[in-house]
Amino acid sequence: MSEKKIPYKIYLSEEEMPKQWYNMRADMKNKPAPLLNPGTLKPMTFDDLTPVFCDELVHQELDDTTAYFDIPQEILNFYKMYRPAPLVRAYCLEEKLQTPAKIYYKFEGNNTSGSHKLNSAIAQAYYAKKQGLTGVTTETGAGQWGTALSMACSYLGLDCKVYMVKVSYEQKPFRREVMRTYGASVTPSPSMQTQVGRKILAEHPGTTGSLGCAISEAVEVATSTPGYRYVLGSVLNQVLLHQSIIGLETKAALDKYGVKPDIIIGCAGGGSNLGGLISPFMGQVLRGEANYRFIAVEPASCPSFTRGKFAYDFCDTGMVCPLAKMYTLGSGFIPSANHAGGLRYHGMSSILSQLYHDGLMEAVAVEQTSVFQAAEMFARVEGILPAPESSHAIRVAIDEALKCKQTGEEKTIVFGLTGTGYFDMVAYEKFHDGKMTDYIPTDADLQVGFDGIPKFPGNEF
Repeated sequence: MSEKKIPYKIYLSEEEMPKQWYNMRADMKNKPAPLLNPGTLKPMTFDDLTPVFCDELVHQELDDTTAYFDIPQEILNFYKMYRPAPLVRAYCLEEKLQTPAKIYYKFEGNNTSGSHKLNSAIAQAYYAKKQGLTGVTTETGAGQWGTALSMACSYLGLDCKVYMVKVSYEQKPFRREVMRTYGASVTPSPSMQTQVGRKILAEHPGTTGSLGCAISEAVEVATSTPGYRYVLGSVLNQVLLHQSIIGLETKAALDKYGVKPDIIIGCAGGGSNLGGLISPFMGQVLRGEANYRFIAVEPASCPSFTRGKFAYDFCDTGMVCPLAKMYTLGSGFIPSANHAGGLRYHGMSSILSQLYHDGLMEAVAVEQTSVFQAAEMFARVEGILPAPESSHAIRVAIDEALKCKQTGEEKTIVFGLTGTGYFDMVAYEKFHDGKMTDYIPTDADLQVGFDGIPKFPGNEF
């Protein structure tokens, strides 16, 4: 089909929308290592996990053989409010860069939460409601996940308690107010409300918090409050399963016009966006049907992939969660108070960690001033103010397009635009005022976190 016939925005019809989620693990020869009980060091069972998570979500978490899960009709009905999300051909960016590369981005910001997080939030809230629970607890970094979950809970009539990383709570008051508008309670973390929060504050007075801290608090409240369960916006297998809707739509839209990408790029914090975007494409690679180049982009200030260790580690700072084998900086690592927001988690999805360890994916770390330079260029030529997280992917997409300009190669680049940055104006203000700095942890800084990684036979790194 002629390139001129490819529209700026490609939408799927309702009939073309995916009706199932795809589970990458089913096609992985090297399965992600199981979650371990930190007390016994044995794999976590269904009974171990159900006091923390909803029953059906535990089934999804543990299932590494079922390739496709039917999406319940109630969730499909909710998806119709903002899906399909458009796949956009970035003609204006291509022209600005004067590159022969063809650039596409999957835009997930067409909902009030402003991000892709709603795809899993509605699924997790649905299963909690179906189980007859009263409410859920969670953590949030930049606030997109907390906003999405508060929307989903409001829609289904569930209570929602959000523990928001303190630095983001202070930097993004309007994001906090959106959550409260949808009925959620929002607490800056670490807080004095929980035992683990008080312990962290005693050990680190004045800390700006981390996702690991907020997870610990949310889990404590969920497990100590009858009728509540904990839900998570990234990292877990179940979340990547729900987010596969992003990649499935992207692939269907590209297939519709006979387009095959060469490079697929996503920002990487815990893995929800990246894992969702690459899932069907990675499935083809795992089955030997196609080849693609996958690039995970993370902040240089929190470089889990590029400088972390592949080992079993706690998923939270309070060390109350199971051990996951992942690329990690150590659960005690407290990242700098930068503007990478949702990319400030110390670890990475076990699925993506295994794929990266097996050489099926690349990773690159970028500094935040270069990220905001890319964000500003993108906003000026494509008309969307991108979230700081998404802008990490934009930075590398631009870099790859400029390489094509140097070589003359006509590569097709696809990246994930996870959402909008309209609640991130403090970050943009600091960038414009020249007050943004690039903090890169030293080896000594990272060693503090590494020293806290559990040591037991078989967990050498």
